[in-house]
Amino acid sequence: MTIQKILITQPKPESDKSPYFELSRKYDVELDFHPFIRLEGIHARDFRKQKVEIQSFTGVIFTSRNAIDHFFRVCEEMKISVSQDTKYFCITEAVALYLQKFILYRKRKVFYGADSTNKSLFEVFTKHKANEKFLYVCSENQQDNDIVNWLKENDCEFSLAFMYRSVSSNVKEILSKKHYDMICFFTPSGIRSLYDNMPSFKQNGTAIGVFGSNTTKAAEDAGLELVIRAPQPNMPSMVSALDLFLSSYQKTK
Repeated sequence: MTIQKILITQPKPESDKSPYFELSRKYDVELDFHPFIRLEGIHARDFRKQKVEIQSFTGVIFTSRNAIDHFFRVCEEMKISVSQDTKYFCITEAVALYLQKFILYRKRKVFYGADSTNKSLFEVFTKHKANEKFLYVCSENQQDNDIVNWLKENDCEFSLAFMYRSVSSNVKEILSKKHYDMICFFTPSGIRSLYDNMPSFKQNGTAIGVFGSNTTKAAEDAGLELVIRAPQPNMPSMVSALDLFLSSYQKTK
């Protein structure tokens, strides 16, 4: 296996200080960024058909910045004023801090997992589940089943709010023009997009990295062999997982 060209199936970071670029310099690898999916917002008139009364929920669950963007977009379209007492439960600190774009950030009403895993988020839920009615903002075709199952198994009062959907991007030209030694995926929709674009895709030694339990399941269901399964306690992000993998890989060369 040779790892020189890596495809990250997300948009290119806007900041030159992104740890991805540091990783590229550290290991002398080429990183390309191409999002395999794009998001379409669900219009307020269609959201109303879900019969979800946003103001009746005391806690909102976010697993991405996109979810935050679309939650406040829908609230604005529906002219809903979110209560200042609403609590927010976020998968990571980075997602939690993004709330500052929309609310006055106060730690007593914003919570997040300690290590970016569902397990740590569930520990936060456990402290609040008796007193909260949760609204889980997610994609129409991409909610985290681990979170849904936990909420059900722990008798939490909750509802799903579908405010956006993921659609496969056209990446045929990208995949046909260049060979990548490794491809990193972040969502089940990204895996689906791979096969939407290349139905006859064969791994043929391409290293595959995935982030998230649902992405892992989608990749394995598709028959892909994985070299990275993140997050883990020692690699909470894809960057840290790549760092660990490339470090181990170079030692064995």
